[in-house]
Amino acid sequence: MKSTRNANRDVQPDQPTIQELTKLLNERNIRPSQQRLMILAYLRAHHTHPSVDMIYSALQKSVPTLSRATVYNTLNLFLEAGLVRALDLDEKEKRYDGLTHVHGHFRCNACGTIFNFSVHEDNLTADELSGFEIDEKSVYFKGLCPKCRKK
Repeated sequence: MKSTRNANRDVQPDQPTIQELTKLLNERNIRPSQQRLMILAYLRAHHTHPSVDMIYSALQKSVPTLSRATVYNTLNLFLEAGLVRALDLDEKEKRYDGLTHVHGHFRCNACGTIFNFSVHEDNLTADELSGFEIDEKSVYFKGLCPKCRKK
């Protein structure tokens, strides 16, 4: 499994309690089932930008009734509610990010690790888009991480 690391220490993982996650789901009118809570807790605790299969593999032992379809449907529900972001960093599979604040991603072409880094949204402007309605801003870099550059 490929990992994610923070290139900048300003992007810190948060690990809310089950009570906080329950409240968050209730605020979005989502019934807080055990499976939904486990998936959301996993995304908030593991900033590895997992795929459906990665989440399923990580949780299936602790939640034996979990199915890939449940993970997929739950992630779509969370996407609609703004609780997660979908990333198309790889043409092969969609990845999911539990961090919904604006930040950038760097994917190492050699090892595949995805790094988070801070981005100042106010600096992401494009005068050519005056009059456009922007729903989302995304910053994505590809290259070699320091570890792979040394090889």
